[in-house]
Amino acid sequence: MSNWQKVTLDKLCFFEKGKTGLAKAIPGDYPLVTTSAERKTNDSYQFDTKAVCIPLVSSTGHGHASLNYVHYQEGKFALGTILVALIPKDETILNAQFLHLYLSRLKDIILVPLMSGAANVSLSISKIKTVEIPLPPIDEQLKIVELFKNLVNENNELVEEINTQSSLLKQLKQTILQEAIEGKLTEKWRVKNPDIGTVKELLEQIKTEKEKLVKDKKIKPSKPLAPINEDEIPFDIPQNWEWCRFQDITTVITCGIASTPTYYESGRIFLSAKNVKPFKFMPDEHKYINEDTYQKIIANAKPDLNDILLTRVGAGIGEAAVIDQEIDFAYYVSLTLIKPLHLYINSKFILNFLNSEQGIKNAISYTSGKDSSQGNLNVNNVRTFLIPIPPLEEQKEIVATIEKLFAICDELEGEINQNKTTVDNLMATVLKEAFEQQ
Repeated sequence: MSNWQKVTLDKLCFFEKGKTGLAKAIPGDYPLVTTSAERKTNDSYQFDTKAVCIPLVSSTGHGHASLNYVHYQEGKFALGTILVALIPKDETILNAQFLHLYLSRLKDIILVPLMSGAANVSLSISKIKTVEIPLPPIDEQLKIVELFKNLVNENNELVEEINTQSSLLKQLKQTILQEAIEGKLTEKWRVKNPDIGTVKELLEQIKTEKEKLVKDKKIKPSKPLAPINEDEIPFDIPQNWEWCRFQDITTVITCGIASTPTYYESGRIFLSAKNVKPFKFMPDEHKYINEDTYQKIIANAKPDLNDILLTRVGAGIGEAAVIDQEIDFAYYVSLTLIKPLHLYINSKFILNFLNSEQGIKNAISYTSGKDSSQGNLNVNNVRTFLIPIPPLEEQKEIVATIEKLFAICDELEGEINQNKTTVDNLMATVLKEAFEQQ
């Protein structure tokens, strides 16, 4: 590669700014290149050539320099007003696809550092003109472009296979959860442990305990719910299990404060739905409220270790996690707090049910609103959720078995993620070697 030169873009390209305002664009037969990944259309064209199109404004808005995309376009096309087209002056000297490959793959190193502005971060055409690029002979440029195309095809096949593996792994986890809540995961265990008792005994103990808590004014009495109809039951369960409503096995099911509180730079921790993902309680990123607001919220119900949080509004409705840290916090209306009777019910068993396919179906079926991002899972509906309950010892066995199987799945997931990283690194390494002059 000793015959490679370094040449500034102003000597290699014509520069022409886009003329089509997106607000006034009339859909038509010609591609309209914008700052986004997808092309829009326009009823007229500005160019009939091969060009590299660079946005002149930051992709992430005020105060931060970034470029999501540098585009290649050929033929007849229109260009948005906040982009500039770079058109090779001589295609026997510079190939447009080679230029696009170089600038798009190295944009964060070459173009983004040239952006400026405290609020409206932009990239000036005059600065783009000063960029130096390595310029191999045209035949070598074409070889590099062809190499990249082949590499992309191979990369896409690898990524597709990796994504398939990832999808199958998610399905496997859901199968494990479904088998667990149907009693199939512990079939052999039940044969070896025939004297574990029945859930009817367990439910009687729970009923007695709740009556005592009500009498001692530690919890409020629950409103009676409708008996379970046979057509509500989604699948068969073992004979010594029972279908229950959530209210039957919990002391409290409630949500957080409905009005947005005043936030402070320090104070009491305040959490919302963003702090809960399936199986993950993530309190680290939080807001603060003052002591008075905190006391008012927890007066209704204070979250404790091993209680369950269930998201009830927004895009992630029905996602659940166990509180697995000793932490004092108040919570927003976007979360439902579920307090099982821990002496008789294993929280992680309930968690596995909530994050199973059946648990997710429950949440979706009871969600009101136009769509998942605007929906609302009413607390009263959560109280009526059906859940299959095994004896306590079997609950513990199910939880332990799921944890062992999920640990194997997590190892496989780690290997899949490593494969993704390897593929990305391979692409970067090949391109780096192709562009570097030796």
